[in-house]
Amino acid sequence: MRIRIVDAFTDRPFAGNPAGVLLLGSGAFPDDGWLQQVATEMNLSETAFAHPLPAGGEADWALRWFTPATEVDMCGHATLATAHVLHSTGTTSGTVRFAARCGILTATAQEDGAITLDFPASTLAEVDTPDGIAEALGAAPLSVLDTSDHVGDLLVELADEAVVRRLRPDIRALAAHSQRGIIATAAATEPGSGYDYVSRCFFPNVGIDEDPVTGSAHTALAPFWSSRLGRPELTGLQASARSGLVRTALRGDRVLLTGGAVTVVDGELLAGP
Repeated sequence: MRIRIVDAFTDRPFAGNPAGVLLLGSGAFPDDGWLQQVATEMNLSETAFAHPLPAGGEADWALRWFTPATEVDMCGHATLATAHVLHSTGTTSGTVRFAARCGILTATAQEDGAITLDFPASTLAEVDTPDGIAEALGAAPLSVLDTSDHVGDLLVELADEAVVRRLRPDIRALAAHSQRGIIATAAATEPGSGYDYVSRCFFPNVGIDEDPVTGSAHTALAPFWSSRLGRPELTGLQASARSGLVRTALRGDRVLLTGGAVTVVDGELLAGP
């Protein structure tokens, strides 16, 4: 079986967020244990597995995502990576529909080569600042919001961009504060810098200390910052070491996430199910 590594939310290799992509034959997914073993072997934040569905249904491909430790309900960058493989190999064109645990997702190729994902927007609810989170994160929150179940994070607003960039959190201590992890964010310092807000994402409860660029987190960041800044269309910079840009557009209860992708590895998986 062909297996690929695709850098997502970037236009150059060795940036953005790498995802494993394995396109399977038609029929059911292999055993969950085998899927998890492949994802653990890949040791990327997510590996995506997809197989084609019969024509005429509500989706074209079934899609699942695994971290090195567990399966997750929603993953933006590995969905973008899967759509990139489908389009770059000529397997599909235009819009592709995925059936996933979080519902039907679509990915549409743009003329400039970027791909736009249509995901459910996260429902945000402000909560009291949990005891110990400032110490675990290494910065005092301005506000803390709970995200929807499919995201499973706390969104933590910090004072400014510099604070977000300087974070050196106690990853183990963060694990006590949410289902998946913490999204730390602040407004961009410089107007005209090419992005409107910055973020960093720490997910110790699914085996990811810091995720390079997180599409699912932007389903929460987009409504949060669109409300704050008064604009439905924004650009977020995830300020990890690899870095990446996510263009977001709020459309009612949906969020459009747009970014590029580059295939960096195209190989053969020898240990099949």
